[in-house]
Amino acid sequence: MTGRNDAGTRLLSGGNPQIPKGEGDRPVQDYIAAMPGWKSDVGRHLDALIEGVVPGVHKAVKWNQPFYGRKGDGWFASFRCYTDYVQVQFLKGTSLEPVPPKASKHPEVRYLDIREDDEPDAALLRSWVEQASTLPGEKM
Repeated sequence: MTGRNDAGTRLLSGGNPQIPKGEGDRPVQDYIAAMPGWKSDVGRHLDALIEGVVPGVHKAVKWNQPFYGRKGDGWFASFRCYTDYVQVQFLKGTSLEPVPPKASKHPEVRYLDIREDDEPDAALLRSWVEQASTLPGEKM
C-alpha cells in the first residue's frame, strides 16, 4: 500500500506515514494523525499510555516512526504501521517480563503486533512500558 492519505500525507509500504524527522510532540502527533484508518486510534492509545506511564517522556520521529525515551538516555520504544497491524517495538524487549511475543533480527528487540480487532492486555502493555522506561535506552 503506497499512496496518500486523506490529508495528503504520503503513505509508504504497508501504509506507514512518511513524516519528516523531528524532535518533540508535534512530529509524533503529525505521524499519529496520518496513520490510516483504525491504526490512528491505536497510535493515539499508545501515545497516551506512554505519556501516562512516563511523564515528560522525550518523543521524536525518526525513520518514519515515533520513538519514545528519556532525553539524554536514548530510546526505549517505538511503533509503526504495517499493512494489517501496528507494530510496537521494545528496544530492550528481551529484558522485559514476560518477554513480548515476537522476536527480531536484532538480539534485544521484541515486538507486539496489534491488529484491527485485537484487544491487547492493557495491564501487560502498561507493565512493558513501565519496565522498558527504566532500562538504559538505545542511542540512535
